[in-house]
Order: sequence, then structure tokens, then C-alpha cells
Amino acid sequence: MKITNSEDKRILVIGINCLPELTGIGRYTGEMVNWFADNGYVCNVVTTFPYYPHWKIQKPYGGKFYKKEVLKDGKLTLYRCPLYVPNIPTGFKRLIHEASFFLSAFFMIIYLLFKPGHKNIYCIAPPFHLGFLAVLYRFFKGGKIIYHVQDLQVDVAKELKMLPEAFFFVLFGLERFILKQVNYVSTISDGMIQKIKEKVNQRVLFFPNWVDTFNYYSLDNRENLKKEWGFASEDKIVLYSGSIGEKQGLDVLIRIADNLKESPHIRIVICGTGPYKEKLMSMSSALSLQNIYFLPLQEDEVFNKFLNMADVHLVLQKGDASDLVMPSKLTTILSVGGLALVTANTGTTLNEVISINKMGIVINGDNESLLEATIKDACLQDYSSYRENARLYAEKFLNKDNILNKILSDLE
Repeated sequence: MKITNSEDKRILVIGINCLPELTGIGRYTGEMVNWFADNGYVCNVVTTFPYYPHWKIQKPYGGKFYKKEVLKDGKLTLYRCPLYVPNIPTGFKRLIHEASFFLSAFFMIIYLLFKPGHKNIYCIAPPFHLGFLAVLYRFFKGGKIIYHVQDLQVDVAKELKMLPEAFFFVLFGLERFILKQVNYVSTISDGMIQKIKEKVNQRVLFFPNWVDTFNYYSLDNRENLKKEWGFASEDKIVLYSGSIGEKQGLDVLIRIADNLKESPHIRIVICGTGPYKEKLMSMSSALSLQNIYFLPLQEDEVFNKFLNMADVHLVLQKGDASDLVMPSKLTTILSVGGLALVTANTGTTLNEVISINKMGIVINGDNESLLEATIKDACLQDYSSYRENARLYAEKFLNKDNILNKILSDLE
């Protein structure tokens, strides 16, 4: 079906995570659809109710029935679909969780077939199988599908052994089918581009995650900011802020905190929520640790100050996943001029980008003694030039307007 002129400025987005989620994929999808609406497009979004990273539907949403939410004077409409949200998202429960959204979103796509069409259809993966909904919609209404890969979900699940091995033959086959059917594939890093090209012979667009460099910027009074969160000005704050799940490997911080009890000025702070948080707190309590702190997600209006408070920012990944996932938290750390300590194995995109631009400390993953020694070094040495490089890189390469304008230009 041919797209009419009235549909040229209409965009459909299909994704399980969206605004008002403040972390992970939902943050980027939410900022993207807001940007579309602010820049003259009519954007319709098939999504669900905010649940991540709490793994609980957030108030004031109920999540039991469909809900239509109209924003931006009608330029942005969110069609929220109900789904099952497990309290503890094991591998099997995640399958049910994503399948429930796929089913409810399927009926919403059928509903939208009777509405005006869209020129571009953005499908955000994971879940990877949402691509089938985009293909179904295009079959009846036309348009071009941009299949945007934020996370190589099947690869990560296999590396982390989240499902029985027999599942993956089928899952990889379904993923290849989607990649061959869509008009465009995009993803967030060079390493992920290469891995997708190994799956399918198709051009892959570079569509990196961005940051709001206007709202996230460097502050000079780090010592005074620490007092606002109850720390002494001479404390060295080693911060992990983000989702607290098993794949982050945060149990290593409990063991390191236990080893650093003789260095009381080093304070390890874990901020956020997730299915693994309670276990980490229990491990810390069992060791009676006084140098590790657990904080809730910080409100958006204080988040810039909160990030500026930290002396070291931890971006931790298991070594075998470090070229499959580009951590979203890193862009904001760079924007505030933070000193990022990243675990990413030699040869991965993440390792190379940080090393070449000298905008953080990068070490191989899965080496606890090296991580502990590097944390000590980062708290003692002067890395001010790295902080400056981080901010400059964010301004030059991670500006939201530049990235979104470029992807629209690439599609044209």
C-alpha cells in the first residue's frame, strides 16, 4: 500500500518500555517519541505500563486494562497494553512476561489497522519478537520498518545460560527471519553492528544512545554535594547507579567492600532497584558491612547533582557480554564529566572507545582482584583530564538532536 502525503509525518513506535521510565531502554524510547512530537511528527506508541526497573506496575497506572494516553496536544499518543509482570524475573517468567505483552500488543496492532497509516514503523528490541508485529502492520498498511536493536537479547540469554540450550536454535531462527523481513536494522554500537551482520547480510545503521547534555553537566563542588547525601566531604564515593540484576554481576561489590574495610574513606554506593537488590542487601548484612550503602532511584530533578557527587562511576558487565550490550548509564556519566570505571574485555567496542578517547578507566571483566585494585587507584589518583575528555566526547558525539536528526536523514 502506498503511503499518502498525510502519512509522511506519522510515526508508529512499538516497544515494551517507554516513558515515564527513567532508566534503561524505556528512557531512550520515551525521549525519542517526545522528540518526534516536538519536531512536527505525529507519533503513536504501542507500549505497556511503566514497570522497569522495579518489576512492578508504577502508580498511578493500574495495568489491568488497555489505556490510551494523549500528550503534546495530540502529537503523541501512547496505547498502553496490559501484561504479566513477575516479581522475580527468572528466565522462564521473562518468557511469559514478554509473551503476554506480545499478545496484548497484537490486538492493539489489529485496532490500529483501522486508523490512518504511518510512514515509518520503529520497532524497539528487546523483546526481539516484536518485529513480527511490525511486519504484520506493514503487510496491511505499508510503511517502512526500522528494527532498532538496543540489546542482542538472544545472544545475551545464551551467554548467561538463562534458558535451556534447546531453546536457542528456534530463537535464533526467528530472529534471522525478522532481520531479513524489515526495511532497516539499526543498533547502538560498532560491535553490535558486526554481530548483526554475522546473522544477516544487510546494511545496519548506527543509531547510538544519546544524552541530554543540557540537563546533565559537570559541577565543581563535589565535596559539598556529598554532604547532601549524608557523606563526609573527604569520603571517596564509588557509585553504581542503574538496574540491579544478575547480569550486572554486582555481587562482586559485596566481596570488594569486605576487603576494603581497612579503607573506611572508600564508600561503595549501589543506587537503583531490581530483582537482585534484596539478595545483595542480605549478603551485605550477613558480613556486617559499614562501607556499602543501598539507595533508591533518585528523582530526576536531583540526578545531575547526585551523579556529580561520585568520585568513581562503576559500569560493570560480565566479560562474555561486554560486546553484546552498550550500557545506557554510560552516556549520562560521560555528560556529567564523571570518571567511569568500565569492565569490558580487550577487543570489544566499549573497551576501544573508552581507551582511544581516554575518557575513563577500562579493565577486563571477571577479574575481582583487578577491579578492587583499580577502585583503590581511581580513588587516589588525579583523573581530571579523563573527566574533561568525557564531557567533550558527550558534547561532540552524544547530543540527542544530532543523533535523531541523523537517523531520520539516513532513512530518507
